[in-house]
Amino acid sequence: MRADLGDQIVIESPTTGAPRRDGEIVGLHHEDGTPPYDVRWSDTHEVTLVFPGPDAHIHHVEHRPPGSTQGASQPGMGEAEAVSGTPPPPGRLNRGDIGRRVAVERRRQGLSREETAARARMSRDYLAYLEEQPADPTVATLIRLADALGTTATALRGADIDLPPGQGHALLRPQLRDLRPEECRGLLSTHGVGRVAVSGPGGPAVVPVNYEVVDDAIAFRTTPRSVPAAAAGMEVAFEVDHVDEAMSQGWSVFAVGLARIVTEPDALRRLTDRAHTEPWAGGERDMWVSIWPMHLTGRRITPAEE
Repeated sequence: MRADLGDQIVIESPTTGAPRRDGEIVGLHHEDGTPPYDVRWSDTHEVTLVFPGPDAHIHHVEHRPPGSTQGASQPGMGEAEAVSGTPPPPGRLNRGDIGRRVAVERRRQGLSREETAARARMSRDYLAYLEEQPADPTVATLIRLADALGTTATALRGADIDLPPGQGHALLRPQLRDLRPEECRGLLSTHGVGRVAVSGPGGPAVVPVNYEVVDDAIAFRTTPRSVPAAAAGMEVAFEVDHVDEAMSQGWSVFAVGLARIVTEPDALRRLTDRAHTEPWAGGERDMWVSIWPMHLTGRRITPAEE
């Protein structure tokens, strides 16, 4: 049996042959890839030393082509060998996407580059290059970064982008806690992507929108004949959430309020000046709709011991 970092190990039931437990190989103890392995289990996210038996099988992930650098590197060393300045062929993963996902997750957790580099046992300069240039990190480097950020190598690769969130295993002892209004406002932050729910002639509809929070009001841009525009003058619901796949936990915030079209020139100028991004849907979307939350509630799922 041989494996590489990032491969999946599956332990099958000796009676039925069905998968009983699976995990990701995050550490090798022999250069030739023979056992034992350090495995991060998908059900508990704990890392244990595993000596595979006859009921264990390795599922190999796609690794680097022959002749390229692979495997664990010493802290702060070897990362430069993983840098590739050649643009990927059309339809292939843009290696710069990994760096963007690392940067977004790092900022979301409030970590500096120095803190993240120290956790991942790499140089700050390489982390900066990875975030800013089309770098192609080794599997070992990717695993260390995922561990440092509390996520998975799969998420950093973007391999789960077409999957709905929440496919991980439930926590063994989950705690569902109601959030205070001030906590909900903090989670709404200043901007993001949320969902607005409206009722129209064709029935209820839920539409994702890029939103801004300005003076405690939720605002988004749309077009006059769009579904979100139909929310004007009606009581609507707005929801935003975040799911942490690696830890099987997350939160959601739910707001209910009256939606209105913003027409005052000063208010429009203020919204436009404070917008963090253009609507992802593109096109001419210059109608601002504002929702003033009359009811703001939320919930968070965490391990019971926290």
